Amino acid sequence: MNNLAALRLYFHQSARLEPRTVWDRLNARSVADHVLKSAHLEGIGQVLVHQVHSGYLAGDKPSVRHIEGAHPRLPHCIELIDLESTLREFWAKHGTLLKEVRALFMPCEALLPENA
Repeated sequence: MNNLAALRLYFHQSARLEPRTVWDRLNARSVADHVLKSAHLEGIGQVLVHQVHSGYLAGDKPSVRHIEGAHPRLPHCIELIDLESTLREFWAKHGTLLKEVRALFMPCEALLPENA
């Protein structure tokens, strides 16, 4: 179970963590910020935050990014790449905090250049 894999998380740009304290209610952290910082602290090999220009999540209407701002329901995508076991541990630890996040787990095949 130590093959390379990707964990892709899809959610609305405006998604926030559920507040646990009074301070959290005043300063709710975004899901994107939480995933990026937590993944870095836990040593996930690679994390990408994809800039979505248009799209929709299940049950929503299509949204488009505008130069003056983004619609709060515009999709966000964060991709984590590491060993399968590491990603499963990360999801087990953080998945309960990430309500309304659609997670896709994808086994990967690393390709090497022909001259390598």
